Amino acid sequence: MMHGFIPPKRYFPYLTWIDIQEMEDKANTVIIQPLGAIEQHGPHLPIAVDSTISLGVLGKALSKLADSIPAYSLPCLYYGKSNEHDGFPGTITLNATTLLSVIREMAESIYQAGFRKLVLMNSHGGQPQIIEIAARDIHQKYPDFAVFPMFTWRVPNIAADIITKQELEYGIHAGDAETSIMLSLLPEQVKMAKAVNEYPSGLPQDSLLSMEGKLPFAWLTRELSKTGVMGDATVATKEKGDMLLESVSDGWVQLIQDIYQFRQPN
Repeated sequence: MMHGFIPPKRYFPYLTWIDIQEMEDKANTVIIQPLGAIEQHGPHLPIAVDSTISLGVLGKALSKLADSIPAYSLPCLYYGKSNEHDGFPGTITLNATTLLSVIREMAESIYQAGFRKLVLMNSHGGQPQIIEIAARDIHQKYPDFAVFPMFTWRVPNIAADIITKQELEYGIHAGDAETSIMLSLLPEQVKMAKAVNEYPSGLPQDSLLSMEGKLPFAWLTRELSKTGVMGDATVATKEKGDMLLESVSDGWVQLIQDIYQFRQPN
C-alpha cells in the first residue's frame, strides 16, 4: 500500500483534484512533507531508518489527531543530503542545491493549490540547516505562506528518561534511540545479532569544540566510526521503542494542533 504508516484518509496522494479544489479552509489545512534519507545505519539497521522514523511517527500522530483538524501527509522525500556518510555502500545523497530546489518546487505546487501551511518534517540530522533555509526562502517569496522547518525528535518526549546521558550526547546515529524505535516500527528489518556499541573516537578533549551543538566542527562518519554506528545499539529494546514512538507522536499531535491554530505575525 502506498500510504504505509500513514492513515489512508490523511494521505494527500489519495485525494482527487476535485477533492482538493473543493476543500474547505485550505488556508489552515496542515500539509506535512516528511523528509528522511537513504544512508548507512551500521551493520544492523536498514538504510531507510530516517525515512521510516518520519513516516512512522507521523502516521502514529495522524491516527491520534482529532478529525476536526485537517492535516495531510505528502509522500516521503526519501533522498536527502547524506554526504557525511560517504564511503559506506548504499548511501544515496543529494547535494544541498538539489535538495533546496526540490523542497522549493514542491512548496510552489502546494501554494498554487491554495494551501498556506506547510510543515517540513525532517528526521535526518545532516540537513536541518537546508530545511531552515528553504523555509525562509519560501516564506520570503510568499509572505502569506507559513512554513515550519521541524526536526522530528525536537517535540517534547521521554527520551531523556529512558536513554542514558552518554547516549543522548554521543549516540547520534544508529544507537539506542534509533534502534529501539526501529524495533517498534520495522522489527523484521533490524539485525540485533549484528548490533554494536561504538562511540565516536578522536574527539577534541577539554575543548569548546564538539560534533554538534553551539561550536561544532565539520566531520565525516568514517573519521569517527569504523562501523558507521555512533552510540550503543546493543541496549536497544522494542519496549523502549514503543515508548519513544508513543511519546514523540504525542508531541507531534500537539505540534500539528498548534500549527493549525497558528496565525502569521504581521
